[in-house]
Amino acid sequence: MATAQTVSVEVAAQALGIGRNTAYQLARQGKLPGVIALGKRLVVSRAALEQLLGAKLDLSTEDKGAA
Repeated sequence: MATAQTVSVEVAAQALGIGRNTAYQLARQGKLPGVIALGKRLVVSRAALEQLLGAKLDLSTEDKGAA
C-alpha cells in the first residue's frame, strides 16, 4: 500500500507538538506550511511537514482514517 501524500491537520499538530486548535488557526492564516484546502477540508502535505521538521514522519500509530 502506498504512503499517503497528505496528513490531517490533527496529525500535523501532533507531529509539531502543538494543539489541534492552534494548528487549525495557523493553517487558516497561511502560517502552517503545506496546507491544501479541499473544499472545506484542510490537509497538510506530508513532504512539506517532513521538510519543516527535518525528518521523516513515523505515522505507524496514526489512525488510518485521519489522512
